[in-house]
Amino acid sequence: MSRMWLVAASALLSVSAFAQAPGPWAQPAAALSEQVAGILGPGQANFAIRNLSTIPSDQIPAIQALLEQDLKAHGVRTSGAESANTIRVTLSENPRERLWVAEVTQGNETRVTMVQVDAGAPSAWTEAKSGLMLRREIVIETKQPIVTALEMGNALIAVEPEEIVIRSRSADGWQEAKRFRMARTRAPARDPRGESLVDATGNGFEAFVGGMECDGSVAAGAASAQVTCHESDDPWPIAQIDQTGGGSVAAFYNASRNYFTGVVTPAIGVDLPPFYSAAVFFRPAGAALLIDGIDGKVQLVDAGTVKNVIGTRDWGSDFAVLHSGCGAGAQVIASGSGEAVSDSLRAYELPASEAIPASAPLAMDGSVTALWSAPDGKSVYASVRHASGEYEVDRVTALCN
Repeated sequence: MSRMWLVAASALLSVSAFAQAPGPWAQPAAALSEQVAGILGPGQANFAIRNLSTIPSDQIPAIQALLEQDLKAHGVRTSGAESANTIRVTLSENPRERLWVAEVTQGNETRVTMVQVDAGAPSAWTEAKSGLMLRREIVIETKQPIVTALEMGNALIAVEPEEIVIRSRSADGWQEAKRFRMARTRAPARDPRGESLVDATGNGFEAFVGGMECDGSVAAGAASAQVTCHESDDPWPIAQIDQTGGGSVAAFYNASRNYFTGVVTPAIGVDLPPFYSAAVFFRPAGAALLIDGIDGKVQLVDAGTVKNVIGTRDWGSDFAVLHSGCGAGAQVIASGSGEAVSDSLRAYELPASEAIPASAPLAMDGSVTALWSAPDGKSVYASVRHASGEYEVDRVTALCN
């Protein structure tokens, strides 16, 4: 009995201390809860929280408890398993600011509210024990979705689902110079995938998007660019398998289903499942192919075997390889799983068949819709859709710690 009494007393003291010492998360939790309650009004709601910041995972239960406590004070109960209302809270941050974002769904309507966390609140950003830090810069902003883009000297080729836009470099950034519409006979799939690369001459480019193949030249400058497009079901060159650039793997793309079928050329000795993304890792024994299957499994094709990669539960359907020179030299940059108002990117290393985080999450101020490597591999590009429906393309690089 004595021991049970001590345990109970200890628990009571912990709760009391928690109530008396609100801590650094009390203010943002109270502010966000008030905004959410203003949207929902009294009632029940399903509640979920995810952490895309460097707040230690052992602090998330306390933050969730604060949010649920404050919501309850406003008449919102978070135990409604049968409720049609949903509250999804995302904790995000970058080197400039920390944001807590709430997506509030009532029936078919979703509204978004957010609070900026006070700069005095503790941040693990400078304390992260990762091997590198990701940083991003905006390359272009646009009202149209960008499925892939390619920088070639003073020209930038931006591939949209139905047009290719050539931009020229100026003191004010990239300015539109020419626009080429693809002669499609059928509409592209929703959110089609794309691929772009420098051609064998080094002066032109190839682009693939949703059943279309385009060839272009910007050798004479963006204003004199030439682009021709035609419908094609030829395989896309998705990955270089030779570090000298002498060979590549091409994959057949199912334009109506918006993924790769799993059939590649040349054959690599194993059968692949249908997949969304692929990237090559170079190892001492040769090239290993990383694929993101449509079944949600990330697999590594290495030395004629297919292995499931663990530690990828939170990955989205897009990733790319970054040759940062940090740590092992190259990392996989993966987007967060699912769509969110504030998505994130994170670097991972693959010493074997396990993905090990190598950086803190980098908040992207929107949902990442596409991710690809630069031709030299030293940066990664991300297409980001904002809650407003507008888009931007960011260049992501790494700083070694």
